[in-house]
Amino acid sequence: MSKADNMLSILWLLKSGKQRTAQQLADELEVHIRTVYRCIDSLCASGVPIIADSGHYGGYRILENFSEAPLMFDMDEQKALIHASTFAKEAGYPFVETLNRAIDKLKFYTNDEQLEHMERHSDGLSVIHPPIDVFQQSILQQLEVSVAHSRTLEMQYMSGKEKISHIRSIDPYGIIFWKGHWYVVGYCHKRQEPRSFRVDRIQSLELSEHYFQRPEDFSARDFLMNNLLPNSLKAESVITVKIQGYERALNDLCQHWLFGHALVERSPTVAEFKLGIESLLTYVPYFLLPYGKSITIIEPDVLLKKMVEVTSGLGEYYREMDSKRRLKRSFNVEDH
Repeated sequence: MSKADNMLSILWLLKSGKQRTAQQLADELEVHIRTVYRCIDSLCASGVPIIADSGHYGGYRILENFSEAPLMFDMDEQKALIHASTFAKEAGYPFVETLNRAIDKLKFYTNDEQLEHMERHSDGLSVIHPPIDVFQQSILQQLEVSVAHSRTLEMQYMSGKEKISHIRSIDPYGIIFWKGHWYVVGYCHKRQEPRSFRVDRIQSLELSEHYFQRPEDFSARDFLMNNLLPNSLKAESVITVKIQGYERALNDLCQHWLFGHALVERSPTVAEFKLGIESLLTYVPYFLLPYGKSITIIEPDVLLKKMVEVTSGLGEYYREMDSKRRLKRSFNVEDH
């Protein structure tokens, strides 16, 4: 028999509940005892909780509850699942209680060595993220169920610019987590087109009696990214942006969500991007402000002029603020 056949045979013999020595397993399978040892080692590495009892009445046995476990994971796979659960919980995964039960099961169906391995690696990884509130978690749960079952929702939503909420009917196509926020992408019946919505601005949700059919070629992720990167797909509106600077500053800049997706070419001291003109005249200058003198704009001139305009405006704003505070303090001194 092949090694895989031997491993499967040993697994079924141990799952019968009877403890067996290596020699007994070798006799039943008609293989050399060294083959049994190698198979036992491979099964343990695959995540099977085999217990080796020493002594006169010792032998190999398997955890009784392992017969209920549908899958086997090796220790690296177990570690990866524990780490993934840490990221998911900190990101505000809406079904965290179910996730915790799954992780508890994973730990339950292990032997002491595997459990110690998981605990050691889980203690070494932390994720820092603002906690998600219970209400938003409930909204996310409703959205996920509606996406899965193609149910139209009645949503009370407050946009970023307005302080008055509106009722909208949406067909949710998908939920996306991006830069610390959850978004839902779907068809808005009011606008008659796909739209994206911030989940933390949803005030209430209610299931309607209507069902929808999601377009087969629609990607909620791609739709959101295309909205976040305006004009990124229109060659006529995209221009080259070259920035020179210290390597560490450019490394950090290239990890930014906008610049990272727009990166075309990179050397240790120069990075070339393709960005939409609309982006250059709106929020790109503000993204570059924190880098100060560690970077230099090589081209285009329109971005350099916009940086001059933005920095001059900020300087004037803070000069006025300082003047007002000085004037206020002088009045307070005179009053006393």
